[in-house]
Amino acid sequence: MKIAVTYEDGQVFQHFGHTAQFKVYEAKDGKILSSQVVDTNGSGHGALAGFLAAQGVDTLICGGIGGGAQAALAEANIRLLGGVQGSADAAVEAFLSGSLQYNPDVQCSHHEHHGEGHDCASHGDHACGGHCHG
Repeated sequence: MKIAVTYEDGQVFQHFGHTAQFKVYEAKDGKILSSQVVDTNGSGHGALAGFLAAQGVDTLICGGIGGGAQAALAEANIRLLGGVQGSADAAVEAFLSGSLQYNPDVQCSHHEHHGEGHDCASHGDHACGGHCHG
């Protein structure tokens, strides 16, 4: 199993479409065998799903992610675990142990009380990192 995490300074980076690096983990039987940080070389939103697929990734852990990127990941058969914050290494350990806290509907679901046309980017600091559209 190959798990990628949007990565910056040891933490889960909060905007998938702007991530400059992923930390890619090779795991088997619930244990991390190896990990490496890989640069995206400037790949943006849509290209990142293809980049991950080319790396052999089957699971992605990230912070905020937009609908277009989610669709591209689904098309590439990459499992998405979004809305995750904190240490990248701790997130992967939690995933492997079955205790990762993530948001299966990471697309700003906590703003449902707002009306049509709401732009959650105006909030700045929440799980989407201020960038929910992607």
